[in-house]
Amino acid sequence: MLEKMEGIVLRTKDYGETHKIVTIFSREKGKFAVMAKGAKKPKSRMSSITQPFIHGQYLVQTGRNLGSLSQGEVISSLRGVREDIIKTAYAAYVAEMTDKMLEEKQPDPFLFQQFLQTLIWITEDKNPEILSLMYELKLYQKAGFAPQLDACVNCGNQNGPFSFSIKEGGFLCFRCKHLDPEAFGLTENITKLLRLFLHMDVARLGNISIKEETKLKLRQLMDAYYDYYGGYFIKSKKFLKQLDLFRPED
Repeated sequence: MLEKMEGIVLRTKDYGETHKIVTIFSREKGKFAVMAKGAKKPKSRMSSITQPFIHGQYLVQTGRNLGSLSQGEVISSLRGVREDIIKTAYAAYVAEMTDKMLEEKQPDPFLFQQFLQTLIWITEDKNPEILSLMYELKLYQKAGFAPQLDACVNCGNQNGPFSFSIKEGGFLCFRCKHLDPEAFGLTENITKLLRLFLHMDVARLGNISIKEETKLKLRQLMDAYYDYYGGYFIKSKKFLKQLDLFRPED
């Protein structure tokens, strides 16, 4: 059966001398993989529509096994992502996280829109570190292991100061901090940012300025949390950590 759907290419894998297996995150069908015959040929119509991060309309022949890509049309090439090494690195990171953490063929139009808007904002020079943190927390929600950031995970107290406990899975208030002596103490600013990143639609992100030391602290928290709960090795994260070596001073 032929189905038309809007999607974004997450990754490709060579198959034989001329074909590719293309993994697409679609609005209508969720994540799925298809065979794109002839896509490795430079002059093939399939070549341009099966590049990573391409946002397009795809006509897919579906069946019980691996479907095939019949044709496609580019909606947006998101070219700016590929023209800057830092943008490429962050786009690759959120794409790999999406690929690893989503089950096959489980539609989620909201998450699709969050992913698309994240890539658009990265293209348009919004801060990729902040965008990746926001999107990552939404992926954690989808996967069922997002931290509890609205109240103390133990007693439900909504008033800070809070610590962030990886072991307990979220905020601990000062009365419950004894449950995890290794919990990270949080400033009021970081507490507010974590809540904002979890709940805010990426499309509503305005111009936000965060100190480098704050971004670094947030990234360290998220990485430690993912290492404890996530389970999948994310290859693109290694390159992002190398980029940290070139982080400008405040």
